[in-house]
Amino acid sequence: MNIFAKLTASLLLTSAVFTSASSYAGRSCEEKTLDPSTLMKGMELALKTRNALDASGAQIAMIARVGQDLSKYHLRYSHMGIVWRDHPDGKWLVAHELNQCGTANSQLYDEGLGNFFMDTPFAYETLIVLPDAALQQKLVALLKSDTPRKLHEPHYNMLAFPYSTMYQNSNQWILELLAAASSNDVSISDRKQAQSWLSMANYQAGTLNIPSMTRLGARMFRANVAFDDHPFDRRMAGQIDTITVDSVISFMEQRNIIISSKQILSYP
Repeated sequence: MNIFAKLTASLLLTSAVFTSASSYAGRSCEEKTLDPSTLMKGMELALKTRNALDASGAQIAMIARVGQDLSKYHLRYSHMGIVWRDHPDGKWLVAHELNQCGTANSQLYDEGLGNFFMDTPFAYETLIVLPDAALQQKLVALLKSDTPRKLHEPHYNMLAFPYSTMYQNSNQWILELLAAASSNDVSISDRKQAQSWLSMANYQAGTLNIPSMTRLGARMFRANVAFDDHPFDRRMAGQIDTITVDSVISFMEQRNIIISSKQILSYP
């Protein structure tokens, strides 16, 4: 039985206008009614992405979106998922962790490409990265097992520290899955093991410069932001080390487990 909550959206939706769902990761936390133009942009980008994935011959890929404007942190992509299909003729599904809007909780989802680009992202752009063939096979096997559930922590923190199991952000779930698939010398079945392996493998987190007053405001008014998992000295210096899309891709490049140059697609 699939461990993911199911959101089965096809690439073509019959409804022209609908209200967005209340699960977010790397997107603005607002409920909005999508107009036909917005819906079309999301579906066109989903179609471009599907065609690129079909042409790649891959069974699995990493996919990222521009859910919100992170330019002040020198970041482009806010949220990452794993897009996969369990057999060559199957439809592409995105496995990812989503924060339940306005709360400190998250769930795992396995949903259609159309849903991935809904809810008015900051930019209609996606990044596709192909792992090497051996890693693809291992990731597919993991997604069919109970490992994704074991590596999921429902206590969500948008700025989770990579070497703490108190919380998890959506990119961290992907990173820890990568650890489980990449660790040839040890079997990883929980988050502590995954983080120990990542430390030995020299994973380098992304560092955001966040002043104390900004941190205080975020902690007081946002349930999905916490800082108590971060080392005290780094936190007091305003240096917040967290799991970004860029840091995950850099780690993959460092380990030479990418078989293709990064592909960027956008609408129009």
